[in-house]
Amino acid sequence: MRHAFVLARRALGQVAPNPAVGCVIVSREGWVVGRGWTASGGRPHAEAVALKQAGEAAAGATAYVTLEPCAHQGQTAPCAEALIRAGVARVVAAIEDPDPRVKGKGFNILRAGGVEVITGVLEREAANLNAGFFLRIQEDRPLVTLKLARSRDGKTVPAPGASRWITGEEARRFGHLLRAQHDAILVGIGTVLADNPELTCRLPGLDDRSPVRVVIDTQLRLPPSSRLVQTAERVPTLVFTAAEGGDALRRRGVDVLRVIHDEHGRPSLRATLGVLAGRGFTRLLVEGGATVISSFLHKGYADRLEIFTGPITLGEAAGGTIAGLDNALGRFTRASQRSLGPDLLETYTASA
Repeated sequence: MRHAFVLARRALGQVAPNPAVGCVIVSREGWVVGRGWTASGGRPHAEAVALKQAGEAAAGATAYVTLEPCAHQGQTAPCAEALIRAGVARVVAAIEDPDPRVKGKGFNILRAGGVEVITGVLEREAANLNAGFFLRIQEDRPLVTLKLARSRDGKTVPAPGASRWITGEEARRFGHLLRAQHDAILVGIGTVLADNPELTCRLPGLDDRSPVRVVIDTQLRLPPSSRLVQTAERVPTLVFTAAEGGDALRRRGVDVLRVIHDEHGRPSLRATLGVLAGRGFTRLLVEGGATVISSFLHKGYADRLEIFTGPITLGEAAGGTIAGLDNALGRFTRASQRSLGPDLLETYTASA
């Protein structure tokens, strides 16, 4: 099952609105005869890929899957039925699928077809792996990961004239990997105006895994000359605003969405997350500046934190302190920490 998790993680950020699933088929003799993970775009499913690889060796085998096999007819036949047709004798599944079209039905089909079913193996790990898929179904929003880079004295914006980088090359590469593992990336208009970012994944071999770009832009100040607008035809770009207009941006391929505003007149984060979930997004990476990060923390819409700390002190001339970060950390559990060159990465998850 742990090997199936490794396979499933390869699909993160590439399969929305589907979950990222891994499947390992082991023959009666104990040999791995088939492996699969959800393909880009969500089809084919992991079980179908593994069964095709296993061929006749699937007869009498055990299939280890990270999520309940699907039970509904979509673009392909239900995976539960495919496992029965292949002659699989036993299915070991990590967790039940919360999708109402499945939710126990896949297990029932397997049992009715004479397949032994074992569930709940590494269930907590499975829920963590597909937390975004679960949140989209159960709470109508994607998983939200906040990513920020700060100095030792807690500043996120270097002083004028200083280097724009707080962290080193290795940490920045990891940041691009995070982009590849999420369906969408969100920033505020302040970050766009200050940095003119492209917000794509620029790791060798993963340049086709750039997430959809999302901008919170209350007054529609996004410049047509910005990199985001200039590349909108190639990389989908959404702008959430509280203002009317936006036709000039739409003509350049930007999807401008007006949503209800919050008490500060800004686009409501809850409404924004609901629209993203409605469009199938399950994993959202927030790279916005201090204002946007603080807003997500204040509203309670942060599920994970990726905090990069560089080995520098920026001093009073620098800015961008995240309001309430220290207090907010009390609602999170530090899941891991690692060194990335001279920098420290701490990963936090929201406490249950």
